Amino acid sequence: MPKTSDLKIKIFADGADYGSMMALYAEPHIKGFTTNPTLMRKAGIKDYEEFGRKILAAIPDRPISLEVFADDFSEMEKQARVISSWGSNVNVKIPVTDTKGEFSGKLIRRLSADGIVLNVTAMMSLNQVRSVADALDPNTAAIVSVFAGRVADTGVDPVPLMTEALDILKSRPKAELLWASPRELLNIFQADQIGTHIITVTHDLLKKLTNVGYDLDAYSLDTVKMFYNDARASNFSINI
Repeated sequence: MPKTSDLKIKIFADGADYGSMMALYAEPHIKGFTTNPTLMRKAGIKDYEEFGRKILAAIPDRPISLEVFADDFSEMEKQARVISSWGSNVNVKIPVTDTKGEFSGKLIRRLSADGIVLNVTAMMSLNQVRSVADALDPNTAAIVSVFAGRVADTGVDPVPLMTEALDILKSRPKAELLWASPRELLNIFQADQIGTHIITVTHDLLKKLTNVGYDLDAYSLDTVKMFYNDARASNFSINI
């Protein structure tokens, strides 16, 4: 049976609900936080800067990724430099391309060369990982986020891809590979087994950590009881 205590991978909580983030901040196994404009919209965030500064003030000692939201590279750069000034624990998220599919490499290269810690996001191919690795300054820390869960959604096993991505990043020892968009708790253990540095996990998926190591026969019985109790609560009947 797997145990969470055996994990070497760093678990980052992925979300934008302030209350949930603060509750997870109290958990020592949560090593950092990530968010994005989609999660912020779902959480009802109206003022981007107010939220960013608020969460950075409340969580000053763990990395927090905040994403630019412009589509023009010059505007992305301005946003990135402002966001990076909000706190020493900020990782500025830069999408791997703009909405036209143009690679963000020149922007990544400039920001990384200036010592800004980036989280390059929304990657799904090894060619993207190679291009990003080449653009990153070897002397600046960075996160390289590969959306392994979305890769799996296309019917492709992400484990070989993530394994090769780790090899590519050996040329950038200060860059950490992040397994993004996991679909099930098993992904944490898969990512850990191949040596992935970080995995982002949604708040709902984090709740399932209590299932780790649970006796499967007991879990089976719990499931049978759930079906039975739900049928009774629904007052189902069959004329026999």
